Amino acid sequence: MTHLGRGEECAGRKIEGEDAVADEQQRERSPQRARNRDVVAEGMYIASAATRLDLKNRILVHMLVDGDTFDADSLLPEARESLLALAEEAELDAERTGRERKSARGRHADSHGTHDYRSRDVRNLRRRQKQSLRVAAELRTRAADEDQLRLLIADAREAAWSEVASNIDRSLRISAARPDLEPDYERMRAARMQALRLVDLPKLRAHRRVLDAHSDDPS
Repeated sequence: MTHLGRGEECAGRKIEGEDAVADEQQRERSPQRARNRDVVAEGMYIASAATRLDLKNRILVHMLVDGDTFDADSLLPEARESLLALAEEAELDAERTGRERKSARGRHADSHGTHDYRSRDVRNLRRRQKQSLRVAAELRTRAADEDQLRLLIADAREAAWSEVASNIDRSLRISAARPDLEPDYERMRAARMQALRLVDLPKLRAHRRVLDAHSDDPS
């Protein structure tokens, strides 16, 4: 009975040790997973911003150049195309990173440039490759979601209207700053010219006489 108890105790200690190692590995992985999520989220944010900018420019061209009215349905294919193009870029980046990771294996000498990877870089390159693939997958998911596409189009439309409104406001301010566009410009111009003759020029002549008198004074 005593021998069996010792065996159970040893087994229990082994399990506890394995659990402790597993917990430690989990703690090490958790911050990395959080960083991966942050990188993917940042990639999606940049991709969404690029898509909104592309759609905004297209809306401005359709409305201001072509004279078309705003139609969200007609922009759905363009929004989908923009997201898919970015997904392809992310996939190409993942392929390039995969090639760099393979070529870096077994290379231990000092690197000679930013993209001259070595064996110590393999882990980071693998992580970058996975992150690019996750971004690509997320983009393709959004490209297939009509609700997400309509949200992007709505945001792009808001940005387009904001830009048009700013340009109109700026044009009005420039026009308001031109006195020749004022309705009473001619009448006020005559009054200003009369004030120049009757007030400003006599003051200037009097000031000039004072200066001349001082310059002629021998003291």
